Amino acid sequence: MITEIIEAINEGCNFLITSHIRLDGDALGSELALFLLLQDLGKRVVVYNQDTTPEHYRFLPAAKNIVQEPGDVEQYDVAFVLDCSELTRVGDQFAKIGKIKKLINIDHHISNGGFCEVRLIDAQASSTGELIFRLMSKMSVKITKDISTNLYAAILTDTGGFRYSNTNQEALRAAGVLVEKGADPQWISENIYESDPPAKLKLLARAMETLSLDLKMKIGSLVVTRKMLQETGASMDHTDGFVDIPRAVQGIEISVLYTQLNNNCFKLSLRSKGKVNVEKIAAKFGGGGHINAAACRVEGDIESIKLKIREAVKEL
Repeated sequence: MITEIIEAINEGCNFLITSHIRLDGDALGSELALFLLLQDLGKRVVVYNQDTTPEHYRFLPAAKNIVQEPGDVEQYDVAFVLDCSELTRVGDQFAKIGKIKKLINIDHHISNGGFCEVRLIDAQASSTGELIFRLMSKMSVKITKDISTNLYAAILTDTGGFRYSNTNQEALRAAGVLVEKGADPQWISENIYESDPPAKLKLLARAMETLSLDLKMKIGSLVVTRKMLQETGASMDHTDGFVDIPRAVQGIEISVLYTQLNNNCFKLSLRSKGKVNVEKIAAKFGGGGHINAAACRVEGDIESIKLKIREAVKEL
């Protein structure tokens, strides 16, 4: 499929790049690296995301070019949909974007069934950033310092700082090349992991009051409510990384972060150690992701949702 993608790039003039709601480092780094590449090739490019860029990713080169309105879709020859297992993941504009002449999906989620003809999907890849790197390597184009910074950030964040099980040989090899081409590991890591605003720490303190550890079931969890967000002045973006805290406890194999979206709905972020497949749990509730990292949305009050998750873990 890489050949078809390269042909589409060579033949197209106007491109749209988009990714999923609730943006993460892989989505943004992949988008911005591809944006810079296409610009260097003399293409007209728009990066559209429904959500605004989280504060700790705004340092990424070209992040200021991201817009929250795709404009008239008839102007685009090609739309790249990155890091999405389904077109609906781009948000409210999915139907509009689906009408663009040619859709190209680049993704690494195990739950991706293939929603368009031209696609590069590899569930064994560490990240979508790794796949963008693979594409650029095949194209024999110049990988600039700015492109390297974005791709390194994409791979770094989706491997959990090169700690998760998806930290494979290809990911490390790509990271090495990107550093050689100008990516600064310390500067990137400091911006992503060591630049938290006070509101995030206040929110974490409140969330830690809900810490639950069930060593028999090997489940740990945290809860973030809308009231906590309001009282601390924090945003949903500030919950990034919270789900990893219970997983760091000895004896815990599954970690869940319950984030309240409205009175009767929670977003569940799931993480696991080893070969425990939380993607199967997320899939039971209409979600998806990877073996060790997945997400879903569940309606109900927090206690009933926790019971449902316990039952799903027992089945697993």
